[in-house]
Amino acid sequence: MSKDVLQAVKEKRIYFDGGTGTVLQSVGLPAGSAPELWNLTAPEKIIQLHKSYIDAGCNIIKTNTFGVNAEKYPNYADIIEKALCCAKTAADGAEDVFIAFDMGPTGRLLKPLGDMEFEEAVELFSKNARLAEQYGADLILIETMNDCFETKAAVIGAKEGSSLPVFVTNVYDECGKLMTGANAVAMITMLESLGVDALGMNCSLGPDKMLDILGDFVKYASLPIIVNPNAGLPVNVGGKTQYNIDAEAFSEYMTEMAKMGATILGGCCGTTPNHIKMVVEKTKALPYSLPTFKTNTLVSSYTDAVEIGKTPVLIGERINPTGKPKLKAALKSADMNYVVKEAIMQEEAGVHILDVNMGLPEIDEIQMLTLATKEIQAVTTLPLQLDSANPDALECAMRIYNGKPLVNSVSGEKEKLDAILPLVKKYGGAVIALTLDENGIPDTAEERVAIANRIIEAAQSYGIDKKDIIVDPLALTVSSNTQNAQITAKTVKLLKNLNIRTSLGISNISFGLPYREKINSTFFALALENGLNCAIINPFSRGMMDVYHSFKVLHNMDATCEQYIEYTKKLQAATEDDKQPQISDGKELSYFIEKGMKNEAVLLAEELLKKEAPLDIINEKIIPALNKVGMDFESNKVYLPQLLISAETASVVFDIIKKEMPKGDFDSKKKVVLATVKGDIHDIGKNIVKVLLESYGVIVIDLGKDVPPTKVLECAVENNCNLVGLSALMTTTVPKMEETIKLLHEANREIKVMVGGAVLTSEYAKMIKADFYAKDAMEAVHICGEFYK
Repeated sequence: MSKDVLQAVKEKRIYFDGGTGTVLQSVGLPAGSAPELWNLTAPEKIIQLHKSYIDAGCNIIKTNTFGVNAEKYPNYADIIEKALCCAKTAADGAEDVFIAFDMGPTGRLLKPLGDMEFEEAVELFSKNARLAEQYGADLILIETMNDCFETKAAVIGAKEGSSLPVFVTNVYDECGKLMTGANAVAMITMLESLGVDALGMNCSLGPDKMLDILGDFVKYASLPIIVNPNAGLPVNVGGKTQYNIDAEAFSEYMTEMAKMGATILGGCCGTTPNHIKMVVEKTKALPYSLPTFKTNTLVSSYTDAVEIGKTPVLIGERINPTGKPKLKAALKSADMNYVVKEAIMQEEAGVHILDVNMGLPEIDEIQMLTLATKEIQAVTTLPLQLDSANPDALECAMRIYNGKPLVNSVSGEKEKLDAILPLVKKYGGAVIALTLDENGIPDTAEERVAIANRIIEAAQSYGIDKKDIIVDPLALTVSSNTQNAQITAKTVKLLKNLNIRTSLGISNISFGLPYREKINSTFFALALENGLNCAIINPFSRGMMDVYHSFKVLHNMDATCEQYIEYTKKLQAATEDDKQPQISDGKELSYFIEKGMKNEAVLLAEELLKKEAPLDIINEKIIPALNKVGMDFESNKVYLPQLLISAETASVVFDIIKKEMPKGDFDSKKKVVLATVKGDIHDIGKNIVKVLLESYGVIVIDLGKDVPPTKVLECAVENNCNLVGLSALMTTTVPKMEETIKLLHEANREIKVMVGGAVLTSEYAKMIKADFYAKDAMEAVHICGEFYK
């Protein structure tokens, strides 16, 4: 029996099994009980579960370890060992069956959105991976991930803890995004760069809702594509959770996805052995091929990807201390607030990527580049260019970067290649390649191209494809040699003809000359005309932005001239390097709350308190700001991270203002009890709701996770609170939610219950007698507002 799952995927379509918790419930797993504990107490049931899927024709069985880690279970190692023992027993003697060690999310949000450190998450996943390999797993499946950052932590943990193949599936909503905002292209970009072996989607949606998202995978993914949907939406039948897509309909949808290009098929919640059997029967004879290799050059943030090569990409140069005394002073005093403001201003000015350079001799560059990466990613969704000559600083920043960064830079010197390229391979990224080597910068375009080719060849020896090398032909000042501009432009053109992406620091061309912007903007136009892909520029330069938008119009890159017209509406006076408008000029408190800029918000609130009534500030500035961000969230203009940081900023300001309010002005009657139901240890959704409600001034009594029904009732009665919010992520714990609702209603008809969670729908909420259904955190805010109106 072959145990090389990657070879098997190359040869034929293979199949995952289906749901675990829902099937185990059908054979006696009590509501609210952890399925993983049956590895110890009812191993025969787990073995039978696996055998039933193997008999149905699946090739990959998932271990019963979805919720296991060292934080949740002190005896996690025993549970993992027994889970793999059950899987191996079931697979013994079966043909071409592989055992996937199943790793689900930790149930906690990582900082800055939550309280979990990145390295803490990495270690939890790494511990699991070590045991998975030790006890005989054939691969690791990281599944049901709804956060880009936790997904990265899981991949790094899996790779550092084992040598097993790594498959990853994320949870997308009906808008095609993760809970924290990432779209499929962003996740494909990061995961392929991290070196996973297969990727795709699972859970949350039925197969009918996954068809559109699959289109993005087929278009952008070079790796095998996994599709493991739910069997539709959950419904309550006779007190038991069932799903509304039967095996026949499920297999029809899966057949369509196989024809579209899905490589590995299977199921998640609600899918039974019969679902999988019918999928295998209908798809095993279909023509099969792996996805084609895609040559798109992509970098990403935690929400979006930027493609380099289609239209020119602008990289903001302002977060670089060279020639910027104000930034130097800020870095020396560790003033990240100044850095964050620069990031936001450049984003508003229209750049696509932000260069981040902390290279000052007087500071700890490793610490500061890592800190700057975290702080900037907390307030913007733009990808970052991590810019450092220090490999240790780059490694630390790349490790905690949420997405796939652009790395600046590597040169043709062997020492530099050997220091930087392994980092790019391990942590993922596209890298800027400077056309210089041990002999310096060549005088001719042809020699610079030769260095570029040597760097590309060296990168390929590390397993880094040519598409992830962006070559900088180096713009040398024309004040020392007036041929320099022509040499650089020719190099750009030669590289374009070789299908090699290019980048330039435009302003280098004008050092030593007066009125530098005139030289810079003209050279920018020359470089663009020769095929330049990326330009590192000052986005506050009127001349540079004029050239950029005009070039796009003249080269048919701006349909109907819409972007150009929008740009002309926002024209601002040209500014020198350290004389751009300050972000605080004319900005209202609401602006700083919307952007999540706590320091500015606090300072302005303190000033406003000297001349305005506290209650007026709350009603006229804080609440409208939160409402705007909330509406933007609901219309997919901003995502969960921005929503949360705005809410946290509002909470900080609210606390300051509340202290100045006369006694009795603050309405403390708005109270909500929140709890994740018994048996469920995932409290991400509940914690998000808590942050938002508190930002609106609601008193939240948080009971935490795995809360018994009686405790919820006792708390509601004790605090005279008639609004309770219940959360559940796992299908197996929804019956406990129903039990809790029933207990609350029987005890006091005045108590109303709102429910939410990934496994719930509005119809299901009605079936279990909930009073309100919150599809997301903002809906919970609306419900609370109406309840206390």
